Amino acid sequence: MPTPEQLNLNRRALMVAAGACATMPIMSGGAPRAQPAPVGQPVNSRVSFTVNGEARSLELDTRTTLLDALREHLHLTGTKKGCDHGQCGACTVMVDGQRINSCLTLAVMHPNASVTTIEGLGNPDRLHPMQAAFVKHDGFQCGYCTPGQICSSLAMLDEIKAGIPSHVSSDLNAAPQLSEAEIRERLSGNICRCGAYSNIVEAVSEVGGRQG
Repeated sequence: MPTPEQLNLNRRALMVAAGACATMPIMSGGAPRAQPAPVGQPVNSRVSFTVNGEARSLELDTRTTLLDALREHLHLTGTKKGCDHGQCGACTVMVDGQRINSCLTLAVMHPNASVTTIEGLGNPDRLHPMQAAFVKHDGFQCGYCTPGQICSSLAMLDEIKAGIPSHVSSDLNAAPQLSEAEIRERLSGNICRCGAYSNIVEAVSEVGGRQG
């Protein structure tokens, strides 16, 4: 059995040691900060799809948007990066016949899809009817939004043909009509900062009328 003197000594030593440990963080400037976890390496994945009728296969960072895959990897710069937040519509392309904002979707989300950009519609020697109508009716000024406007216009006409109503359709059970109100509502996600909206409506009306 330890003597009382030994017990007192052990208690005294314990108290001194505990006090020393308690003051160490203060003397060293506070508790040591946790180090951030190391950032992992990017994850790549192979994506195969058809772009403007041509089979393409890319090795991409899984975080790559469809917009960046088109512009930076396939060098199809007709599709424009405007806001990069899905608010302006300049990046509109058609995926399996439906229009989407390519800045809001990842390329890896569209394996085996059919992607159509402005480059796949026509060329200066042979314009697509919608492109020709935009030129005829002066549906653009700076032209930055035009690729998205044209892709969106074509897909919008297909939506009307399919009987898909909009917020301004008066009868949800009836086939929507190609009216100015329908065109303006359906293209409201495509912003033209130059303000060529009336000319765009005329161009879309002409093409839609010929298709109807």
